[in-house]
Amino acid sequence: MLRFRSAGRSDVGPVRDGNEDAGFAGPYLQVVADGVGGEAAGEVASATAAYVTCALTMAPYTDLLSVLAEAVALSHEQLALGSDLAPARAGMATTLTALLTDGSQVALAHVGDSRAYRLRDGALVQLSRDHTFVQTLVDGGVITPSEARTHPRRNVVLQAVDGVRPAHPDLTIVDVRPGDRVLVCSDGLTDVVEDDAIRSCLADDPLIAAGRLVDAALAAGARDNVTCLVADVVDGPRVQPDGTHLGAFRDPYLVVDPAAVHQPHG
Repeated sequence: MLRFRSAGRSDVGPVRDGNEDAGFAGPYLQVVADGVGGEAAGEVASATAAYVTCALTMAPYTDLLSVLAEAVALSHEQLALGSDLAPARAGMATTLTALLTDGSQVALAHVGDSRAYRLRDGALVQLSRDHTFVQTLVDGGVITPSEARTHPRRNVVLQAVDGVRPAHPDLTIVDVRPGDRVLVCSDGLTDVVEDDAIRSCLADDPLIAAGRLVDAALAAGARDNVTCLVADVVDGPRVQPDGTHLGAFRDPYLVVDPAAVHQPHG
């Protein structure tokens, strides 16, 4: 049975006053949400999306992609409700990238510019596609991936979970198998650390690798919060689905109604 043996680290970085990243690392779920910089209550948005995704996937479900789609939709609804209840938070938004396994396969849900990677036999592959303006330029052959890293509009996100417009997540079953290592991270890492350096950092044990990745981002002059979850994909007996919360996941002002995220699935 597939599961994750994971570790994570989150750091506020040298520029931000608070940590607007949220994360959860468990045996069956890896999720990172990054509050959209400059928007109201980004830490509440990311914490809400991470909480909703975690709660829904802890309950019984029958279909990986359906439960992830529901997590994105319910996160949108909860952010809309939160904005109605606290108008000062209107406009709060977050990215959301999650890997979920049911023991036989692994699914990806992705909105925004946080990322998921797979490391297999020394080769690093990006599993997610950034929902950003510069990614559209790269896809169109207008600029190179290297040029995208320094483009003046590199941080323009075209899609987020925001409580205003329903998000349209990328939902897919990904090629992940025992022996692989996966990384889910916020753009605080990928904005300043090249893929070759990421691959090098991932050579260690997950806990050490997560620390090395965050340290590499800080050393490279990270301009944002940095969150990295590193997980080995293993084949073993089912374990209790608990995990580790990171960053803004512990924000005390969550607007989520807990009753709304404990409905049975399947």
